[in-house]
Amino acid sequence: MPLLAITTNTKIKNHLHVSELASKFTAELLGKPESYVMVKILPEQPLIFAGTNEPAAHVTLKSLGLAENETSELSSKICSFITTQFNIKSARIYIEFSNPERHMWGWNEKTF
Repeated sequence: MPLLAITTNTKIKNHLHVSELASKFTAELLGKPESYVMVKILPEQPLIFAGTNEPAAHVTLKSLGLAENETSELSSKICSFITTQFNIKSARIYIEFSNPERHMWGWNEKTF
């Protein structure tokens, strides 16, 4: 049920490896089984932030039960992961958190 989507204007050398790391990271971050985690990485996208095309990222984390009082800590950990994996400064990362209602998240021909 968790989805981590990363859009960046940077080039990624090993998509599969980075995606696998992001999947494990997301599962650990949220304390959920990796078997439910989906990761989507869109590299080399046109992305202008603060008027420049310097390395930047837009990250979406969508998960059932995502607590509002945890987003600050999650933001810190996600920024650290993105900085480490993509060499993007935290000040050039926007993160969008989403906690959909169970009936608005479908999987395996049903909803949660």
